[in-house]
Amino acid sequence: MVSANKEMVVFCFDTLVAHFNGEEDTPHPAFDEGEHPLFVTWKKAMNGGEPRLRGCIGTLEARCIISGFKDYAIISALRDRRFPPIQAKELPFLQCTVSLLTNYETAANYLDWEVGKHGMIIEFTDPDNNIKRSATYLPEVAAQEGWTKIEAIDSLMKKAGYNGTITESVRKRIHLTRYQSSLYTMHYGDYVNHVKKARGDAPSVVGIKSH
Repeated sequence: MVSANKEMVVFCFDTLVAHFNGEEDTPHPAFDEGEHPLFVTWKKAMNGGEPRLRGCIGTLEARCIISGFKDYAIISALRDRRFPPIQAKELPFLQCTVSLLTNYETAANYLDWEVGKHGMIIEFTDPDNNIKRSATYLPEVAAQEGWTKIEAIDSLMKKAGYNGTITESVRKRIHLTRYQSSLYTMHYGDYVNHVKKARGDAPSVVGIKSH
């Protein structure tokens, strides 16, 4: 099984740096080809504070991890509707996490998963208008937020677009698929140091002084 690793995060940073520099090409990724469901998450930490989410988008379907990370590094940075697009000047404050999703299982009910271990995909029909809704949280989200299972599920239902009152009968409508993930996180400063060692020079970004 392929595990998330440092080179995958380096490739995501390379891709975002190339975008800000207006370059088409990125350095060739130093990891093997393969197919996996995957996500790219960007967070921003200012003045030593807790990192705050700046974008997180991926695919629950298996796809080529090289083109997948290249696409979702940009999509999650610039097109997550919850946030304004990341700007080049934010790069020094960013951290990137790559996730490869594994072990998809159909849960017995909406509580059949473990906080910190499983991500959840929920699917349900909105009782107010019969619209089918779905959403997912990666395995680390509920633990990071300090949620109970029910708090996580209720938040996920709202993320899916459900605006009605959440009751036990509504929760029981949920079809839940649980999954696990392999992930790797790196800060921009660590990326810069890695590039210096591996390529002999720090990455150059238009409008940002090299460290």
